[in-house]
Amino acid sequence: MGDAGELGEALKGSGTNEPKQKATEPAKKIEDDTLSPELEARLKKLVSQDHTVLFMKGTPDEPRCKFSRSVINALHELEGVTFSHFNILEDEEVRAGLKKFSDWPTYPQLYISGELVGGCDIILEMAKSGELAKAMTH
Repeated sequence: MGDAGELGEALKGSGTNEPKQKATEPAKKIEDDTLSPELEARLKKLVSQDHTVLFMKGTPDEPRCKFSRSVINALHELEGVTFSHFNILEDEEVRAGLKKFSDWPTYPQLYISGELVGGCDIILEMAKSGELAKAMTH
């Protein structure tokens, strides 16, 4: 039974009297807000995979939120433009990472030539004014 004391000490950590870091402390938050180099490289590749890429909830045939549906409808109204899509509901790493990468908190997100254009409101505004068609064809 003498091993129980050793096991207890091992479970306590290093044996120092320093408090353990809590998940809410700034050092942990900074770590959570940074992207790994691998994820950042993956996101750069994804946003640049085609001229126009839509990161959305669901697919163009089956949007999973009203905002994604609205953007899909706006894109389908444009003649002669194509786009690819990425269903962020199928990849948690991309879903969480892209928000940090773009500094944009919501989905959908539209990228043209690897640059974030915006989310639903901006895309709908651009579609209405004709700016979206111009941006997608250049």
